[in-house]
Amino acid sequence: MPAAAPPPSPGQPARPRRWWALLTRPPALAVLAILWLAVVGLAPTARLLAEAAGPAISALAQDASVWRAAGRSLTVAGGAMLLAVLIGSAQAGLLLLRDVPGRRLLIFLCILPLLVPPQIMALAFIQASGPSSPLLISLGLAPPLGTRNPFYGPGGMVLLLGIQNAPLVFLAIAALVRRLPGEVFSAARGLGAPPSRALRMAVWPLLRPGLLAGAGLAFISALGNFGIAALLGIPGRYPVLTVLIWQKLSATGSAALSQVAALSLLLAALTLPGMLAQALAARRSGWKAGKPFEPLAPTRLDRLLLLPLCLYLLAVLALPLASLLTAALVPAMGMALTLESLTTRHFAATVAPGAHTLAALGNSLMLSGGAALLLGLAALPVALALRHPAVRATAMAADLTYALPGACTAVSVILLVLGLPGGGLVYGTLGLILFAYLARFQTLALRPVAAAAARMDPALEDAARGMGAGLLLRLRAIHLPPMAPALAAGALLVMLLAVNEVTVSALLNGPGTQTLGVLVFNLQDGGQSPQAAAVSCLSLLLVAGLMALASLLGRRLPAGTLPWRP
Repeated sequence: MPAAAPPPSPGQPARPRRWWALLTRPPALAVLAILWLAVVGLAPTARLLAEAAGPAISALAQDASVWRAAGRSLTVAGGAMLLAVLIGSAQAGLLLLRDVPGRRLLIFLCILPLLVPPQIMALAFIQASGPSSPLLISLGLAPPLGTRNPFYGPGGMVLLLGIQNAPLVFLAIAALVRRLPGEVFSAARGLGAPPSRALRMAVWPLLRPGLLAGAGLAFISALGNFGIAALLGIPGRYPVLTVLIWQKLSATGSAALSQVAALSLLLAALTLPGMLAQALAARRSGWKAGKPFEPLAPTRLDRLLLLPLCLYLLAVLALPLASLLTAALVPAMGMALTLESLTTRHFAATVAPGAHTLAALGNSLMLSGGAALLLGLAALPVALALRHPAVRATAMAADLTYALPGACTAVSVILLVLGLPGGGLVYGTLGLILFAYLARFQTLALRPVAAAAARMDPALEDAARGMGAGLLLRLRAIHLPPMAPALAAGALLVMLLAVNEVTVSALLNGPGTQTLGVLVFNLQDGGQSPQAAAVSCLSLLLVAGLMALASLLGRRLPAGTLPWRP
């Protein structure tokens, strides 16, 4: 053993611990945090990257269908990113920099598309258009029979992915607006610039990193989307990489694992521009916050712009959801909704004893609730251990699991588990999906807790340790009470996104493990659109309830902890 350092002489201050001492003799809390992050974050990603040395990678160059799918993925993701930047930046300029009437409600509505599950959004737009749309038939606006649904194909995919990812751009800009030094705007005004010019010349340059970060997030999210890509791309004969991965894995199971792993690595490689954009944005947004920026009084033009914003929100939220409800209340697609045709049998069938919906609902609640509980319990010690440099480095590496598309997470978990003794017994079970959820949403649960831990005074920890309190007692008595709202908010965010998750579940589910997101996709894919609409309506009610519960906790949390409370 190495010799202990000599104690300091009387009157001499104790020398600080060297960085190498922290790395060679880390505290027990840091060791536990590193082990957890390594298991749920690093191990799946490392296993996927290890597959790069396999022979399946070289076979990609000879498969023309793979490169067609990759080109389509880039085309759709790039178009969706540009649309998301256009929508999100316009909304941010109106709602974050101007104090327009109804600002808080409009911010909530602008973020809402992000929280609608992608397969439900795709289904809503499908049933809001085309010749068999019950809503259009009821209004006498349906196109002639035989008309192709306009949302099938790349155009519809770009439009819906742009709408769903626009809140990512909005939220990235909002994060910088909260740190925006108001002195910059005041200085520009002091130099004689009118308010609009001061915003354009002094404020927006500081917000460009947020725009860049949001563009990167939107690109990665669109690239890894499965729900919209499958429901619109398969009928439109425009399959992208995520759909190709699902098709190969669904057709032959684990026999196609090497091919699927190679496709996942290609998909991960395509995300590099988005990751680079986020890294570049982080380097350019290092300025310190000053006096908070106060939104300006709205001009007449700003008030006029509220009309197109409200029309946009009506078109992307109210009309598709009304079409979804209409489709669930008619006996079959292609029928008008009247008092005579109105029926609730599809809703009754979804909640009947023994129905697939109840089983899928139970699976989704168990998986999302279990993931939220486990990640919430782990978030407290991991967040406190982030003061240790080795834990911070491990956490940054584990963030890749959340940054990469969900298809990559699912495939990496399959590779990892099947490589273990007896791993084949877990394939297709709820346990495998739960582990994938832990890997996928670890970062999401940790972020609000880490922000709360950074604001805590370290003197409380030192005082408790000096009084002889052990690790568990310090966690329970010192750290848990003030950080409980952040823990609950992080857990609820995980549950909110996991309860209708479809990408990971579609690749990992087996007999008896169908989730709500997979059920909606399977019903629509099987031609049972009214039942799919009924299940979607119930899923949205569940999401609304979780959002309401999280909002109650959000009053005790800093701004930006919950995405709809910026």
